[in-house]
Amino acid sequence: MITLYHCMSARSFRPLWMLEELGLSYELVMLPFPPRVHARHYLDINPLGTIPALLDDQLLMTESSAICEYLAVKFGPTPLGVIPEEPDYGSYLNWLHFGEATLTFPQTIVLRYGQFEEEQRKLPQAVDDYTRWFLGRLRAVESALETREYLCQDRFTAADVSVGYAIMLASFIGLESSFTANIRKYWERLQAREGFRKALEVQERAAIEQGTPLIHSPLIGR
Repeated sequence: MITLYHCMSARSFRPLWMLEELGLSYELVMLPFPPRVHARHYLDINPLGTIPALLDDQLLMTESSAICEYLAVKFGPTPLGVIPEEPDYGSYLNWLHFGEATLTFPQTIVLRYGQFEEEQRKLPQAVDDYTRWFLGRLRAVESALETREYLCQDRFTAADVSVGYAIMLASFIGLESSFTANIRKYWERLQAREGFRKALEVQERAAIEQGTPLIHSPLIGR
């Protein structure tokens, strides 16, 4: 049995979305934000205290994009993965990690120094700079979508899960008004997917059943 440790709409939403797209059985454990403070027992699972943590038998994984890649390979073949024999294999790997390393990182700075720090520690200049950084990097996605609906192989893949979560996070922190037409249409397509909708429903239901606050916590984890 796969077990996923998750905070509401955190980076762990990526593997949750993948699990629903693949139709796999799993246990979802909801944690309050931040678990390193409010769920100290979680440190016995993941000493870093970050989200996600995915357990598959004896395997522990803590990187959201890597988990997406792992699930696509282990439980494939699936259209969610791109194999080396396909032309877009290199692009697929690049987009898969671009979603986290390039698009999500600057948003964590925006969140921390715009919302989560105490008033005297907030840094408006950092918020402005990293907002521009994110929107500048998002232009790569905009360009890729000029001639296609999804990023790789003319189909929805784990790369879209990775990049899609970064866009989801951007909408949470108020950047949706800066989305271009291509990004808006892409985001609409992603939200219309059954796997995406199920992931939203599952996390809310699990939070209620497990007594975890229904507070979105996108900053946590990797």
